[in-house]
Amino acid sequence: MKQEAFQARHGAEWTRFEHWLDARQARQRQQRAQADTIMAASEFPSALRRLCQQLAVAERRDYSTQLVADLRGLAQRGHQVLYRPRPPRLRLLFDFLAAGFPRLVRAQGACMAAAAALFFVPLIAVAILLQWHPELIHSLFDSRQLAQFENMYNPLHHADRLGRDGGADLQMFGVYVFNNVSIGCRTFASGLLAGVGAVFVLVFNGIIIGGVAGHLTAIGYGGPFWDFVAGHSAPELLAIVIAGGAGLHIGMALLAPGRRSRARALAEAGVDGAKLVLGVFAMLVLAAFIEAYWSSIVWLPSTLKHAVGLALWSLLLLWLWRGGRSPAPMHADGGADASG
Repeated sequence: MKQEAFQARHGAEWTRFEHWLDARQARQRQQRAQADTIMAASEFPSALRRLCQQLAVAERRDYSTQLVADLRGLAQRGHQVLYRPRPPRLRLLFDFLAAGFPRLVRAQGACMAAAAALFFVPLIAVAILLQWHPELIHSLFDSRQLAQFENMYNPLHHADRLGRDGGADLQMFGVYVFNNVSIGCRTFASGLLAGVGAVFVLVFNGIIIGGVAGHLTAIGYGGPFWDFVAGHSAPELLAIVIAGGAGLHIGMALLAPGRRSRARALAEAGVDGAKLVLGVFAMLVLAAFIEAYWSSIVWLPSTLKHAVGLALWSLLLLWLWRGGRSPAPMHADGGADASG
């Protein structure tokens, strides 16, 4: 094969490989993120292997010195990427939480939307219903439970910490972590029951949380309650929804594996689910930290607490919506490509 034909056959692949290396080795994170739009990282080893084979062919056939030098330079750059030291685990974790996790959430958008509806619709509906029919709360909680809730959020009860009867901040942080993570794990694991378990857990938690919020608001204790939950509600409730969405994804893999075998579909969904649980765990730990060290402070103004809560809702939703997205590529005229 003549050199011209050889270059025509493989030139586009070399250009793509070079552009991927340029993006991967860029200093700015936004530029590095563009590498995934050029070539998936999983394709890199096979692309490098093909390049090395093509380099060997070019050398054996005595193609031009310039072509051989260009291919050798690409191969050397590829080897530097392949054999460079792995980033520290903390860096890998940060990169996953900043970009990989929100991308994975968006990739399962249908399940996440269904989980959000299953959780928030009962929550809001029950909270509103109790404003008109407060007696229905006795169908959800017994008298002892109601007394405990009312004591925790009684406006006349001047406790050192809001929303709890006692305990040091560090101690309560541990309690909140355990409670939050156990709820998240149960919500995800329930998806193994063909998705029905995840549906039940989401609806049940929505009803219970809506019941507590609606009852305390109906009896005039809404002020302390909303002051307490405003700060940590965003990471906690969104984490429950994401765990439920991951559980629904597991259930769909069991019920509708498509062209894959059921075992393979379940294994793939399980890998994605494990990654989502890692992000959910981080969100729940954040929620527990805020709940222990911020939400319970009595003397902070309600306006400040609600403003911080609203800011956290906005930031977390923005993170899930935009995290890990590549910036839109620029055309030669300076305009952005809307498809990015």
